Amino acid sequence: MEPKYRLELIGITYNQIESGVYALILQQVGTQRRIPIIIGFPEAQAIECKLQDIKVPRPLTHDIMIDTLQSFGIYLESVMIKKLPNGVFAADLYLTDGFNIKVIDARSSDAVALAIRANAPIYTTEDVLMEAGFDPTERTRENTFSEESSKSKSQDTYSPSFNRMTLEQLEQAMNEAVENENYEQAARIKAEIEYRKK
Repeated sequence: MEPKYRLELIGITYNQIESGVYALILQQVGTQRRIPIIIGFPEAQAIECKLQDIKVPRPLTHDIMIDTLQSFGIYLESVMIKKLPNGVFAADLYLTDGFNIKVIDARSSDAVALAIRANAPIYTTEDVLMEAGFDPTERTRENTFSEESSKSKSQDTYSPSFNRMTLEQLEQAMNEAVENENYEQAARIKAEIEYRKK
């Protein structure tokens, strides 16, 4: 069996040049080697809501999936990120009832969204790390994945309008964003609130 390497989710970046394009950044545990996976807005929103611990009025699709599985005594044991021959990332979900393990094919973004909700480990292979991974300390400016135009959403929370708002106004704006299902904006506001409370 091919060795597997544990990954951790370190954030999501937004490409300001190409609207609606996000990159999920996974990093090999214990190293600086990273894998960027391009995802769409809905998937980024689902992951960001969990990362920022946004309380939504109704459960999101990935929350429903985890709750449904667990109600039948099935748990997500782990996720394996793989790369298909056409260059697209995919994943295997390893589901267990405590006795048997079933492997289900999934999109990598959905797999990560489920894994962070189930506290399940994320793995990949050496081949994927070598082919798609990079070490930011070894990269040149020319090869950087939109580093000048993309910033981590966990760090890029500043908005000119935020600095004019009180904490009470920010919390109200966050609640309104959640009610309107604008979870991306809610996550940004929540990050600003947490920054001020530090």
